[in-house]
Amino acid sequence: MLVYPSAIDLSSSHLRFLARELTAHRHRIGSRWRRLDPGRQALLVLAHLRCGDTYTRLAAGFGVGLATVCRYIHEAVELLAALAPDLADAVKVAARKAYVILDGTLLRIDRVAADRPYYSGKHKRHGMNVQVLADPAGRLLWTSPALPGSAHDLTAARTHGIVDALATADIPCWADKAYRGAGGAIRVPYRGRWHKLSPGQQAVNRSHARIRALGERAVSILKAWRLLRRLRCSTTRITDLTRAVLALHLATG
Repeated sequence: MLVYPSAIDLSSSHLRFLARELTAHRHRIGSRWRRLDPGRQALLVLAHLRCGDTYTRLAAGFGVGLATVCRYIHEAVELLAALAPDLADAVKVAARKAYVILDGTLLRIDRVAADRPYYSGKHKRHGMNVQVLADPAGRLLWTSPALPGSAHDLTAARTHGIVDALATADIPCWADKAYRGAGGAIRVPYRGRWHKLSPGQQAVNRSHARIRALGERAVSILKAWRLLRRLRCSTTRITDLTRAVLALHLATG
């Protein structure tokens, strides 16, 4: 297999952060020798997460076996996922903001047509539903555990306890029409065809759309990590992968 130099569109702070965490982890478990030092392992993991490089390509590029690549990536992803904030932590941060933006996104996966639980009728493809909380500037605050793509956004928000958590903390939240009926602190646009809305309702919907559009920035931050654009791994690993990306983003943002 041919090998060539490449680049990753990340800052060196991502590499330093992950290398420090891996070094501390190796000290905790008493790991004495590895084929790759913490810095090289961190680079391998970032290439996988950011660029979506396969295990085969990484094994050839770093001169290690497939089993070693798999072990290194799983180790780092589990380590990062444990560092990501949970919903309670995110709500504490959100309480210091004027409001938050809630949105759902579908992470595309490889599945056959028979796998109905993973098929999203809204997006017409198979995937996993992930809920995202963003601050007023569109910065990513939290990502939810992944649910099968057939889950509706409102159902997912209720399943994860987002609606109750925001209502209890009295945090205003802007969301799209998929969350209609959530109640509490979640605000959605007025329902109905545009020409049937009153001028006041149209003005409210325009303002609502401008605010909510910033939430798309948080989703784009998540999907800038190319591995999450089309996942080919087990669906049981997707939550840890999204949490790993969240931890890297928050630690270096």
